[in-house]
Amino acid sequence: MLDFRNILLKIIKYPTRWLLTSSYTPNDIEGELGISKDKPIIYLLKTHSATDLIALEMTTERLGLPNPFKKIEIAGQEHPATLFVERPRSLFSNKRKVTDIARSSTEMFKLHREDKDLDIQIVPVSIFWGREPGKASKSWTDLLTDRSSPGWFRKFFIILFLGRDNIVGFSRAVSSREMTNLKESDTDEQLAHKLIRLARTHFFRRQQSITGPSMLQRAQLFNGVLGADAVKNAINDEAKSKNISLEKAKEQAQKYIEEIAADRNSTAIRLAYRLLTKVWNKIYNGINVEHAEKVRELAQNGHEIIYVPCHRSHMDYLLLTYVIYNEGLMTPYIAAGINLNFWPIGGLFRKGGAFFIRRSFKGNKLYTAVFREYLEQLFARGYAVKYYAEGGRSRTGRLLPPKTGMLAMTVQALLKGINRPISIVPVYIGYEHVMEVGSYLKELKGSTKQKESFFQIFSAIRNLKNYGHGYLNFGQPIHLSQYLDENAPSWREDRSKAEQGKKPSWLTPTVNQLGVDILERINSASAINGMTLASLCLLCAKKHTLAKEELLFSMQTLLDLQHMAPYSIDATVPDTDASALLESTMKLGKFTVIEDKFGSIFSLDRRVAIALTYYRNNILHMFAIPSLIAAIVIGKRGCDRDELTSLVKLLYPLLKRELFMYKSDEEAAEYTESLINSMLKIGLLAEQEGKLVEPEPRHNNDDKGDAKYTLWLLNRVIQETLQRYALVLSQIENVDRITRADLEKNSQMVAERMSMLHGISAPEFYDKNVLNTFIAASRDNGIIAEDDDGWLKPNDVSAKLQREILTLVSPGFSQRVNQVRYLHAD
Repeated sequence: MLDFRNILLKIIKYPTRWLLTSSYTPNDIEGELGISKDKPIIYLLKTHSATDLIALEMTTERLGLPNPFKKIEIAGQEHPATLFVERPRSLFSNKRKVTDIARSSTEMFKLHREDKDLDIQIVPVSIFWGREPGKASKSWTDLLTDRSSPGWFRKFFIILFLGRDNIVGFSRAVSSREMTNLKESDTDEQLAHKLIRLARTHFFRRQQSITGPSMLQRAQLFNGVLGADAVKNAINDEAKSKNISLEKAKEQAQKYIEEIAADRNSTAIRLAYRLLTKVWNKIYNGINVEHAEKVRELAQNGHEIIYVPCHRSHMDYLLLTYVIYNEGLMTPYIAAGINLNFWPIGGLFRKGGAFFIRRSFKGNKLYTAVFREYLEQLFARGYAVKYYAEGGRSRTGRLLPPKTGMLAMTVQALLKGINRPISIVPVYIGYEHVMEVGSYLKELKGSTKQKESFFQIFSAIRNLKNYGHGYLNFGQPIHLSQYLDENAPSWREDRSKAEQGKKPSWLTPTVNQLGVDILERINSASAINGMTLASLCLLCAKKHTLAKEELLFSMQTLLDLQHMAPYSIDATVPDTDASALLESTMKLGKFTVIEDKFGSIFSLDRRVAIALTYYRNNILHMFAIPSLIAAIVIGKRGCDRDELTSLVKLLYPLLKRELFMYKSDEEAAEYTESLINSMLKIGLLAEQEGKLVEPEPRHNNDDKGDAKYTLWLLNRVIQETLQRYALVLSQIENVDRITRADLEKNSQMVAERMSMLHGISAPEFYDKNVLNTFIAASRDNGIIAEDDDGWLKPNDVSAKLQREILTLVSPGFSQRVNQVRYLHAD
């Protein structure tokens, strides 16, 4: 019989391998899962399937892991390298068939009692074909395609149609020694049955994390939304307020849900994944993904996952979903702007899981009720969801202030009683080339935003070229229940109010803070790349021009600084040196390079310089405090540590609000000390007679870099921010009091003028949102006073801060600021 099985296996192995294309997750098996190739390994699979074993064998060959078909030697005896929980089910029966896993496991645990040094790694492995989540209601086609322990007949069709979409999911190894030591009173048989119970639970959770829950028919989901009490009440209110029939109001609700709802299709997602793989390989040199293990752990622990990324480009919709699928996670339902719902893109996006949201629906109670109930249905059924905290795409490369409507609905859904834990996962997305930057600059100059259309998308596809690298980092998750416990302790008692449609008093302030915290975590997971770093250095240089040696030295010094004193543990810094980064970045064709007999000169013309501020702004927050240290040391011509840290402490709350920096005031003080020590170590600062000073300039011809010049460049990173602070404070210092609206208006007018006079290319220098943020932060931190009528007034702190900042900016700018007079609104 064994010989017959071996012969049969050889017959089916080679055609099966030809039909199979396997991927695996996670990418770092040893690092993330703690699997050691030096210890014995037994694989644990859900179903005893030859084709599953063949897929596993193909994967283990690539990873250098033991072959699952070969036996392993344990205590001088040969044992199978693979255990199975179930046997395949027959075509017309769903009855579960057990294997001999109980006997095999009992023998294994018995050997552990006889040999105290024995320790086997039991590695659960989940094999998925096509990642179809299954349907809530079955049909006759499921006889052939059902993936729950399928028999050979079903498996034939699965491999035939889905062999190219196979994924092998490894899980954290279970130590057999730890199991035997966990409860020594258990018999070997009890331990074996415990292993089986744990395995069944694990495989169920693993399936949920990769494929998601069973799919409802679209009509079923519609009925669930339209039948909810909140929507019924809104329909009644609509009929009464507009004096229309109840039937007309129901038809309107039906139109809203049809406008909103996704029409997700697993086949469409698989085809899109294949197509996008080809696209990414064509236009990107690679997609760098970090910290995906955090999300996998949440998914395997049964968390409802809500992805909240920053929004740089329309590419974000595709890139994040692609990465999630590639990392072996359930693809989310995606909130997309209604502007993307045009033929044929809208229909394709719906198939990929997109649901559409209007930019504003304030006052439309029926639409609000339908949309909120749809979102709650997704949460309640366990689907992952993705939406953007900023609302729209950033036109400057900075994070936008949060739009909290979707967050509020998420919190309200939790209040109504979602049984599983909800975790919000912030996501940083960055690019070395954003295809919309040109249109962003036109919009910032006042051009009307171009409406999305098929022809616009087709034009973009035609112009696809080398876009460098893409970067996607998952930030620290926010466990929503825990967050509310800390920030709104009474939230559990207020659930009854939420069920009655009442809004708790704590909801708005808590959600506003939650939005800020998400953006701070996005920025804490930033990725430095060649384009962002080179742009930062060149934009700081006079005339945006640097010799190649100066550029390389400055880039390398800033890389070294981030390695020694990292902005955060989640931020990523390239391991390659500046030379390799610059060589790769040059291929994107953004810089003008001129060769002379002394070497290469890198420069930017004005148009390109304005565009590159977008990439610099992606990482501006990471260099804000180092730059402020440099500005203080240069501006004050040396100072002691106490004076420096005191001024950083005064300015940090303003920078934190504007740049969404995640550190608390105390952490920022510690970080400042770490930066000072690191800057001293790498030669960016020197210490003389207890004062921090600039390093001496280097004139050695053999030395290609000058740390003093790099310190000057670093000081320039924060200059435009300080200049903006100075001109706003000058406006308020020239009056007894002023309304916030007038202060914003006058500051914007002065900023526009100063940008022309001083050749400031950054569009955000006079951006209204950025000015508003500084004014609000100054008021909230007591730097600007506010009287009982809501008028803003100068005080001693504002006067002191203006004097301090004027010592840090260039003399020419400082002189012009002092000449500025209050501009009357009329």
